[in-house]
Amino acid sequence: MDQDYSNFIKDVQSITSIDLSLYKEAQMKRRLTAFRDKKSFESFSVFSKALMKDRRLLDELLDRMTINVSEFYRNPERWMVLKDKIIPDLLSRTNKLKIWSAACSTGEEPYTLASLLQETGRNITYSILATDLDELALRRAKEGLYAETSIKNVPESVRNSSFRQEAGGFAVMEALKKPIVFKQHNLLADAFEKSFDLIVCRNVIIYFTEEAKEALFHKFSESLRPGGYLFVGSTEQIFHPGRFNLQPREAFLYQKPLV
Repeated sequence: MDQDYSNFIKDVQSITSIDLSLYKEAQMKRRLTAFRDKKSFESFSVFSKALMKDRRLLDELLDRMTINVSEFYRNPERWMVLKDKIIPDLLSRTNKLKIWSAACSTGEEPYTLASLLQETGRNITYSILATDLDELALRRAKEGLYAETSIKNVPESVRNSSFRQEAGGFAVMEALKKPIVFKQHNLLADAFEKSFDLIVCRNVIIYFTEEAKEALFHKFSESLRPGGYLFVGSTEQIFHPGRFNLQPREAFLYQKPLV
C-alpha cells in the first residue's frame, strides 16, 4: 500500500470512524482515486485536508465509498423462497417479528421485506430496522420515491396496494413505511442489536476483507434469536457456516439452531 493512500485511510478513520483497511484495497482505492481525480485533487493528502473543511465533500465521499446498487425484489426467486418458506417457518413460532435490513442503501430492500410481510394476510406485528453507512442514501430511502424502472420486479398486487404514482415516479405509501426505522450504522464499527428473527445483508459483504467477513458473520449470528435466519447475497455463500453457529437451509439462507 502506498504511503499517500495509507495516510488517507488513517485520516478518514479519524474524521468518520470508518476503517477503510477492512475493505478490499484494490476495489476501494480504485473507486476513491477516480473520485479524487474527478474533484481535481493531486494527491490523497491534499484531498484529506479538503475533507476536514468541507462537509458536503465529505458526504459525497461517503456516498462514493458505499455501494448503492439496489432494487426491489432483487433476485426475485430468492425473495419467493423467503416468502413461501422462511417467513412461514418464523411465524410458526411467533406472530411478532424483529427484522434487520443491514446496508439497506436507498431503501428498496426494507420496503420489499415490508411488502412480503403485508402479503401474509395474517395478524402479525413486525418491526424492520433499516441501516446504512451513507446518510444521503438513507435520506432517499426515507423519502421513498422511485423511478418506474426501480419497481419493475414488484408484483402488480403490491404495486397497486403500496405505491402511489406521482410526477417524479412511484411513492411508497405510508402503511409500508410505518414499521420501518431508518438509521445510520457502520457495520464494521458500531454495536449490533440483539434478538433478530431475520437479518438481511446482501451484496455488501463481498467488498470486505476475509478478516472483516469472519467478524461480521460471528456478529450476525450473535444478533439472531435461536431459530432466526441470515439472508446474504448471491455472491456471498458462507463456507463452513457451522463455525458461526449457522446451518444452511436454502441457497444463501442460514439458520441459527433452535437449541
